[in-house]
Amino acid sequence: MRRYDRLRYILRLDPEHDAHEIYRLIAAYEFPWDMTRALELALYRTYAVPSIGSLLARTAELTDRSQKRYDDTALLLDAVVEHGFDSVHGRGAIRRINQMHRAYDISNDDMRYVLCTFVVMPKRWLDRFGWRRLTAHELRAVAQHYRTLGRHMGIKDVPRTYAQFERCLDEYEDAHFGWSEGGRRVSDATLDLMASWYPRPLGPLVRNASRALLDDSLLRVFRYSRPGPATRGLVHTALRLRARSVRLLPPRRRPHYARQNPEIRSYPGYPEGYRTADLGTFPVKGGAGPVVCPVPHVHGEPPG
Repeated sequence: MRRYDRLRYILRLDPEHDAHEIYRLIAAYEFPWDMTRALELALYRTYAVPSIGSLLARTAELTDRSQKRYDDTALLLDAVVEHGFDSVHGRGAIRRINQMHRAYDISNDDMRYVLCTFVVMPKRWLDRFGWRRLTAHELRAVAQHYRTLGRHMGIKDVPRTYAQFERCLDEYEDAHFGWSEGGRRVSDATLDLMASWYPRPLGPLVRNASRALLDDSLLRVFRYSRPGPATRGLVHTALRLRARSVRLLPPRRRPHYARQNPEIRSYPGYPEGYRTADLGTFPVKGGAGPVVCPVPHVHGEPPG
């Protein structure tokens, strides 16, 4: 197999009907490391919306139990990517996501914005630091994949195309980005978590490198000092050099899923280390009944 053979295969698939398979190939074969970094930044970006950052701070999940919350989020999303929306694991992951979200008063607009970050930020990351860019064909599939996820999560008025996802994200950030003490606390805790993945002496360097990847709008909202040009240049150059090196490597022959990332530390010994049904938190909202996927399932299968 040559470097671009998998892309040629992707281009033969239907971006609507085969959207999940295309997304799985992108995430697990073409760009597993890049997608992990991009989705980390996508979730981080949501802290700059005060209604989201303040809620996350009040739950204390990202401030007091940062590693477990990171792991659970990655593993729940990973279950859908690896197994599909209609699988037992995929349905179970969506059930858990819905149970957690429905326990809080989260607006549909905030939920839709978070979904937009999952679509837009990987594309923007790969434009700058990927070994290749996503094609228009792949972007159609990515948008369709997340439209399906949004439907399973009961999110209303989900954009249809990548361009609509991007416009929705930019307009929402223009209208809603702002300072909140909770958002800053969650941001600090996330930077501390990323630093904890490396030997302690490297902690300050990791924090500086992480801040060098934030755009000026995020730095202003969180009131961080702007990294110097030398720091930003060094970090960006290192990532671009990595991309050039990856481009020269043979294509990946085995999938790499988020559960295999070294940053996942709460559940050693997969598959015995966790069950999808046990991931995340179990908040209770005023005696509410069980929360399931709003999409009906067929063949007598339980709802996901």
